[in-house]
Amino acid sequence: MSGPHDPYVRVRDAREHNLKGVDVDIPRDVLAVFTGVSGSGKSSLAFGTIYAEAQRRYFESVAPYARRLIHQVGAPKVAEITGLPPAVSLRQRRAAPTSRSSVGTLTNLSNSLRMLFSRAGDYPPGAERLDSDSFSPNTAAGACPECHGLGRVHRTTEESLVPDASLSIREGAIAAWPGAWQGKNLRDILDALGHDVDRPWRELPAEQREWILFTDDQPVVTVHPVRDADRIQRPYQGTYMSARRYVMKTFADTRSATLRAKAERFLHSAPCPACGGSRLRPEALAVTFAGRTIAELAALPLAELADLPGSASETARVLTDDLRSRVEPILELGLGYLSLDRATPSLSAGELQRLRLATQLRSGLFGVVYVLDEPSAGLHPADTEALLTMLDRLKSAGNSVFVVEHHLDVMRGADWLVDVGPLAGEHGGRVLHSGPVAELASVAESATARFLFGRAPAPDRQDRSPRGQLKVGPVTRHNLRGVTAEFPLGVFTAVTGVSGSGKSTLVGEIGENLPGVGRLVSVDQKPIGRTPRSNLATYTGLFDVVRKVFAATDGARERGYGAGRFSFNVAGGRCETCQGEGFVSVELLFLPSTYAPCPECGGSRYNPRTLEVTYRGHTIAQVLDLTVEAAAEFFTDTPAAARGLATLLDVGLGYLRLGQPATELSGGEAQRIKLAAELRHGRRGHTLYVLDEPTTGLHPADVEVLMRQLHGLVDAGHTVVVVEHDMAVVAGADWVIDLGPGGGDAGGRIVAAGTPADVARAAGSATGPYLARTLT
Repeated sequence: MSGPHDPYVRVRDAREHNLKGVDVDIPRDVLAVFTGVSGSGKSSLAFGTIYAEAQRRYFESVAPYARRLIHQVGAPKVAEITGLPPAVSLRQRRAAPTSRSSVGTLTNLSNSLRMLFSRAGDYPPGAERLDSDSFSPNTAAGACPECHGLGRVHRTTEESLVPDASLSIREGAIAAWPGAWQGKNLRDILDALGHDVDRPWRELPAEQREWILFTDDQPVVTVHPVRDADRIQRPYQGTYMSARRYVMKTFADTRSATLRAKAERFLHSAPCPACGGSRLRPEALAVTFAGRTIAELAALPLAELADLPGSASETARVLTDDLRSRVEPILELGLGYLSLDRATPSLSAGELQRLRLATQLRSGLFGVVYVLDEPSAGLHPADTEALLTMLDRLKSAGNSVFVVEHHLDVMRGADWLVDVGPLAGEHGGRVLHSGPVAELASVAESATARFLFGRAPAPDRQDRSPRGQLKVGPVTRHNLRGVTAEFPLGVFTAVTGVSGSGKSTLVGEIGENLPGVGRLVSVDQKPIGRTPRSNLATYTGLFDVVRKVFAATDGARERGYGAGRFSFNVAGGRCETCQGEGFVSVELLFLPSTYAPCPECGGSRYNPRTLEVTYRGHTIAQVLDLTVEAAAEFFTDTPAAARGLATLLDVGLGYLRLGQPATELSGGEAQRIKLAAELRHGRRGHTLYVLDEPTTGLHPADVEVLMRQLHGLVDAGHTVVVVEHDMAVVAGADWVIDLGPGGGDAGGRIVAAGTPADVARAAGSATGPYLARTLT
């Protein structure tokens, strides 16, 4: 019976995505973990239903303006949810890449440090006190005027603009100039100005070379173009622009990623000479605390920042205590190696989420439900133990903690387990178990129970012998100091170590130029697109095949529709209201904008006339709505489509829909889509595959499927290197390179290298004890 003090969150008839009329009761004030294979529906239940409903109720309570938009954003498909407290969501979204966002701004620690310098800093004699804004590189009051608070300046040099000084201007000496007519125009203007465009660049007088490349003047001259025999070219007024001015203008103004990348090739980025890269005005840098400037303290690892000495002043003592109390939860989550000035885009998704989690612990909220998306992603087993302590503290503060998770240790530490399945997509969407963890053991159809209570036998594999070594290094970058590693070729290598030990930095140094590499394929977790227009079908090339199939139907031929008619990216067949996106962006005041289904086409992306054409009873929109698994059956006799769909099935993505927007895909899913696109080509000759945490977001059952593919690549003669925290994957590797022993300055060394059994016995390895437990 649900009353006003109902201790349960009760969900009735949830039908979001693939959920099949789910009824489930979850106690409040517990750590509840939602599990199930990828695509089973656990995120649809935790985020798409429970969190979405809490958010909808919040909108309703806010203002009529927000209320008006609710029917556009869409309420979750659920009959009723009772006992639902306000919710806070911590999802694994990567932050927008901005050089101004940092660990300090994300955690609000920068505010505390600025206040400390403003109120309790040591000022030069006679200097007036600055307010806290004057210590921020992101405000006009604090930013260095030379680099506008970015810390770096972009400069051009003669060497970068003219790589080959033996060429004349007519032969293209000034490589930074644009091609085609615009480049010819600049050359003709120089000719008209009296410069010798046929003399080798190095023979031109130095002051001429300086003026041509760097002048800010923009003289206008009459140009008499050389006449071609077949056309008359009249004289015109031409305006000169120096090579530097052209490069800087293109870099600053162009919207073309290609043009911007080209301009960037001719720029040298260097620390700002005025502020030395500190990003601040001299007045702010003249103030110190404990003998250091604010820029020096912001560059310290947080573990060192927490040891700031106290001060005689009461103000300083209060402010340093506040700073320490804010840093502590970050240290507990194993992030003490980060510094306040570390740019947000350089953080992993797991690091970002743990920073948000630490900030929440300081917020002092209680009585809310926290919904977390795989907080253990990217965590070494040693760091996972600290995470469980943190989740426990959130719960002890009087909150409910609902976690979508694949990590077995997090499941074991839960008070309540909700297992969704049994399989993915259409074959999932049911709650198999909702109750104490131990009771899941009796649920026969649960894929989770097999791994949680019984050891899945490791597949039998012959020991592989390397065909040679790939030497990487010495590498001095981030926290690596002259590290040299040897990766055996022709085998499966796992690179391990605690978060921040330098794994990704080391693996990032593997380049195609190294002897023994051959062809290099790096499969990262970056999104396959940033808008709903980009999706699984467009990225893999399946969409081209599907459009040709539709264009070949009788219905399309009768109407004169070509393959272009079935594209939602060009005018003609698409819905013009949403321009083929299927969504319209809804702007919410003070809240992030969100996407809502297009009111005209209902999300189908196409106009009604295009949808009149069907193939085997399906419109193009209905085909895009098929899961990979259903599409594989549908296109079984279309070889070009069947081949691509088979590789997506092989990497465990059968549950994704063909038209699923890139914005809905996790980093792990994006990585596996890229891997499938690569596998489809079936390359001959040696290829080195490098994958950064390929098991992120994967249930142990899906990890098995993925590992089968990766080990298959090695059996076919290729080399695979993975950065990995999953001990089951590391135990199945041929070779292990373990970095550490800690993170940041406490890491950056190779602690052990050898077979999994060797590393399990290695003294001083943080990975060893966990690997030994998996191997026994």
